[in-house]
Amino acid sequence: MHRTSGGLGIGLTVVHTLVGLHGGSIEAHSDGLNRGSEFVVSFPILEANIVAAGTQPASTQSSNDGGRRVLVVDDNADAAESIGTLLEIFGHSVQIAGDGEGALERAREFRPEAIVLDIGLPGIDGYEVARRLRERPEMQNTIMVAVSGYGRPDDVKRALDAGFDQHLVKPADPDAIHRLLMSSRARPT
Repeated sequence: MHRTSGGLGIGLTVVHTLVGLHGGSIEAHSDGLNRGSEFVVSFPILEANIVAAGTQPASTQSSNDGGRRVLVVDDNADAAESIGTLLEIFGHSVQIAGDGEGALERAREFRPEAIVLDIGLPGIDGYEVARRLRERPEMQNTIMVAVSGYGRPDDVKRALDAGFDQHLVKPADPDAIHRLLMSSRARPT
């Protein structure tokens, strides 16, 4: 669970997904070990008359369904902030915690209707956080989504056994997260 040398290797995938959400592309090039890398990010140019006044791309429109109080928990501050910002764009009210202890305390104060929770947290891992939250009567109907770099079948089973409603592998599609947060607590069968 603890990373001693580098991350999970998902950084380029996260960038690829974020760039793709904006209609762009990314390429990576290298001449080999110790020879450096080149990353090329390209975005389309929009003509001013293409975007009608007052409209937004579908992925940035706020939800008309009424947002939820969402707690985002991730020890990677950039990832937590990115997910939080995207969820706010969808109309959710978001608070962020960076570790398991912080998640437990923030959940007590904020009383979230949904939680997006990383598994690989320092101190108390996401599995234990989910178990402890499910023990609280006020958290019985809270939607809990695991968003993690750990995605093997046994990781998914362990997450569901700990009390998560769904398990998504990083980088998770923001639209998929939003749909899950707006769903009822239907657990997979």
